[in-house]
Amino acid sequence: MNELSQAALLMVLLLIALGLGVWVALALLGCGLAGLLLFTSTPPGLLFSTTVWNSTASWALTALPLFVWMGEILYRTRLAEDMFAGLGPWVRGLPGRLLHVNVIGCGIFAAVSGSSAATAATIGRITLPELARRGYPQAIAIGSLAGAGTLGLLIPPSIVMIVYGVAAQVSIVRLFTAGVLPGLMLMALFSGWIALWSLRHRDQIPDEGERVPLAERLKRLRLLLPVTVLIVAVIGSIYAGLATATEAAAVGVIGSLAIAAFGGSLNRQSFVASLLGATRTSCMITFILMGAAYLTSAMSFTGLPSTVASWIGAMGLAPWQLLVVLTLFFMLLGCFLDGISIVVLTAAVLMPAVQAAGIDPLWFGIYLVLVVEMAQITPPVGFNLFVIQGITGLQLLQLARMALPFFLLLVLATVLITVFPQIVLALPGAMG
Repeated sequence: MNELSQAALLMVLLLIALGLGVWVALALLGCGLAGLLLFTSTPPGLLFSTTVWNSTASWALTALPLFVWMGEILYRTRLAEDMFAGLGPWVRGLPGRLLHVNVIGCGIFAAVSGSSAATAATIGRITLPELARRGYPQAIAIGSLAGAGTLGLLIPPSIVMIVYGVAAQVSIVRLFTAGVLPGLMLMALFSGWIALWSLRHRDQIPDEGERVPLAERLKRLRLLLPVTVLIVAVIGSIYAGLATATEAAAVGVIGSLAIAAFGGSLNRQSFVASLLGATRTSCMITFILMGAAYLTSAMSFTGLPSTVASWIGAMGLAPWQLLVVLTLFFMLLGCFLDGISIVVLTAAVLMPAVQAAGIDPLWFGIYLVLVVEMAQITPPVGFNLFVIQGITGLQLLQLARMALPFFLLLVLATVLITVFPQIVLALPGAMG
């Protein structure tokens, strides 16, 4: 049996395991074990012990649980309510009015949480009931939240970027820097679509009778001060070269605890709940990383990565053609796997082919985050859709239809960074 047949068999085994509801990490471990037993003479136990240690004993990976904990702490504060009150008066003059709070609020919260699901859940619990109460159309309100919630993956600090950086051996600080301009571009695309939609459906956008004086609007900006200080402390310390990603994550945890304490939401119960929530999420991600590392190592012993790289090279695809094929491949994976699983499963296997095609691994990381963002709002395994379903109680396919325009905007963003790669590479290049 040649390498491609072996790969096909392992992929079928993986899909069957996932279809049966087996945990992603266990499915990955099982397929790795099957590959070693069927196609190599490598001792599975010895490889497991060395692979698990190598995949988890990374100093860069220590930033992951800290950023997750920071998001969990802020999730239990009044941060989202304050953002709505502070931003609302400033967007009333834009086409779409308060719908833009979804985009801006998600962008701000993404800069201090690093999680797409946490961003969608936190902002959604505040904005959706308020927008419904004011009479905004449900479809555009929910669709904009589903799309903007994905900003948690792209705007640093991003948990998926940390995972990719560890898996592909790319600087996490440079990845964070590279995600800034694409994140701002995506926010502009989302707000632009909201404005266009609102201009075409003026009768569906309620008239905001309340006019907040300029003095009051300026006064309400103080509500944004805590999160602004936290963003500057976390992201600014990284860009200024004052802290590594891990050190900045520690600063973020301390800052989020201070915000929670100042807002009166920090008590023994909320502290323990945030700690347990961060522990569960971090253990889940680490378990998936272990499984994916084991499967990747098993595949390397079968010769699969080099075969895939050679096979793709023999096809003679131009870089843009390779990216089209990979985008379709990732979209298909996104129907069955969550974003972190996609990254850890494919990064190490595809990197030889990507580098052989002359594609910058740093740029590829941001591209990968964008296609993973698409997976967050595609059924049947769309994490953001699950989160919003829990808030609204609507059917998953109904939510997917509402999110479709924003899915297409993610596709457009992917095209834009492909045609204009400096959108990704300009800031890291300026850092040197």
